[in-house]
Amino acid sequence: MDLFTGVLPFLHVAEERSFRKAAERLGVTVAAVSKAVRKLEEELGARLLERTSRQVALTSEGVAFLERAREAVAQIRAARETVAQAHRAPKGPVTVSLPFILGPVLLPRLARLQARHPQLTLHVRMSDRLSKLVEEQVDVAIRVGGMEDSSLVARRLFSTRWMTLASPAYLARHGTPEHPSLLERHACLKFVDPRGITREWHFRESPGGDKAGVVRTRAAIDVDHGPALLDLAAAGAGLCQVLDFMSDARLREGALVEVLAEYAAEGPPVHALCLPGRQSVPRVRALLQHLVEELRAVTAW
Repeated sequence: MDLFTGVLPFLHVAEERSFRKAAERLGVTVAAVSKAVRKLEEELGARLLERTSRQVALTSEGVAFLERAREAVAQIRAARETVAQAHRAPKGPVTVSLPFILGPVLLPRLARLQARHPQLTLHVRMSDRLSKLVEEQVDVAIRVGGMEDSSLVARRLFSTRWMTLASPAYLARHGTPEHPSLLERHACLKFVDPRGITREWHFRESPGGDKAGVVRTRAAIDVDHGPALLDLAAAGAGLCQVLDFMSDARLREGALVEVLAEYAAEGPPVHALCLPGRQSVPRVRALLQHLVEELRAVTAW
């Protein structure tokens, strides 16, 4: 059996839900696509598609095969591109997905990358949801936090820590908390994640200690947009807790100051994620190397 007989025709039919559209993409006849898919099913001994006069649907076996087929085709394309461009300057499109809170940190660095390699075309997709790299044709996803998909290749970009902030005016009126347990006396501004869960605050259990714990407080105001926490805190509405890279500008301006710094807990790391094999494609490798170099010196914000 030829391992790849019918795989590409099946992939296009599954994505388009149409033999005709798949044939147009491949530049062949509908009959040729139908024959290739039928032969693939015969060799696998499983029906991958249900066909009616009006629609094409995937069977359960088809769904499982589609997922692996996409990965295989993506890796083969990456391998071909790696060989073809091994000795060329990085060029062509690179699609990058990153959450909104990382925009101020990464967008200036992506601009410098494009200036350094003008033949690159960067497609930046801002989203707080997890991207499906294959289905959405994303080359690199930048994400805050742990990795849920162990099949992806990860490059650690930098570490973070949690910062608790308030405006000088708020602290002048209400005093500065000296210990996390005293936060119950203060107005706390809290973040609500996309699942509707209010994030509790994290602190070290002792000054400079390694062990961290959660301190639960009542929210005076909760909001589902991270930068809005900083706006509220700068307006004197209370204290907020955010990741350090979010607060740099406000600290420089003096609009906010850090409190409970000796109890600050380590935050989630920031990773660049890509599919296996994609990290070797010259334009993707250039992006990863650039971000690693630019962020290497970031040990504290």
